[in-house]
Amino acid sequence: MGILIALLIVTMWLVHLLYILNFVEVNFSSAYFYLHILIQAYLYTGLFITGHDAMHGTVSKNKSFNKAIGMISTFLFAGLSYNQLIKNHFLHHKHPGEESDPDFYTKSQNFFLWWGMFMKRYTTITQLIIMAVAFNILNIWFSDLTLIMFWIIPAFLGTFQLFFFGTYLPHRYPHTETMLPHNARTQKKNHLWAMLSCYFFGYHHEHHESPRTPWWQLYKMK
Repeated sequence: MGILIALLIVTMWLVHLLYILNFVEVNFSSAYFYLHILIQAYLYTGLFITGHDAMHGTVSKNKSFNKAIGMISTFLFAGLSYNQLIKNHFLHHKHPGEESDPDFYTKSQNFFLWWGMFMKRYTTITQLIIMAVAFNILNIWFSDLTLIMFWIIPAFLGTFQLFFFGTYLPHRYPHTETMLPHNARTQKKNHLWAMLSCYFFGYHHEHHESPRTPWWQLYKMK
């Protein structure tokens, strides 16, 4: 089931991206235009969460295939290095909400400062080169504006969604006794909202309690 769900998300991301690049007009007065941007952003979020599940070994019991899915998903998201991500992510699970947590920012809880630091820590020169090359190749067939609106902006929105629901809300100060030992809080029980907001990762304390539970079964931990 993990393999099927992972392949479904990757396929939906790719098919919808190709559809909007080829058939949806950039029209700032059209609700249809904005709807497709939001759909693609949501699929970007799913793409990263698929890579995240692979880091925990929950996509496939076959380690090689599991890693391949993780590498493909994170690379398609924004040219990210799976090996670097997995290193940082396990540090996050080992030291959640602490100085050693690469996802946490102890110097400020200001949302935009923290998000900026989050982006800085995960952006590399190699990634920027990969994305620049990919942009110029895609630019052969699609205009600058089309790529910005349908390829770049949805990725940024996906990053925003992942950070807000999966890092900022669960781990921000104050850290209370109910958040121990993971310094992680959780959304109120509402499975529909939890799925729409961030593929059940608002149930974040539950994820830290059971990191081997795949995202599509995380609601059961609630």
